[in-house]
Parts: sequence; C-alpha cells; structure tokens
Amino acid sequence: MTDSGIRQRISDLVHEERTLRDRLSSHDITPDDEQARLRDLEVELDQCWDLLRQRQAKQEFGQDPDTARVRDARTVEGYQG
Repeated sequence: MTDSGIRQRISDLVHEERTLRDRLSSHDITPDDEQARLRDLEVELDQCWDLLRQRQAKQEFGQDPDTARVRDARTVEGYQG
C-alpha cells in the first residue's frame, strides 16, 4: 500500500467513526455496538499510523518503504510512549 493509500484508509476509518457516533445519536445502533466497532476502528487506525511511520522511516534511511508491513494489533496496541 502506498502512503496515499494509507492516508485514504485513515480518512475512511475516521469517517466511519463519525458515522457510528451519528448512528448512536439517532438510536440506529446500541452503545454496545458502537463501542465494539470503535475498538476495532481504533486498532486499525493505530495499525495504519504505524505502517505510515514505518514507511517514512525506511524511506528516510534509504530503504524500500514497500518492505514495511502491518504489525499485529497486540504489537501496535502495546507501544509505550
């Protein structure tokens, strides 16, 4: 996936997050349904941001950004800042 493709996926996920909140406000979904999907969205967003950072770092150091890979949720969610 290209940087622009990753950025588009991030944009799509943020849009879905907003849509979920709107659906909850209009009682189209339950709070439990919203929370379950939001957790999934947050993980996927973190994976996308991680992949984008990997690609940028590889490019900065003269490596092929296409060798960056999506890391599993456990790895990405376990980062300590």
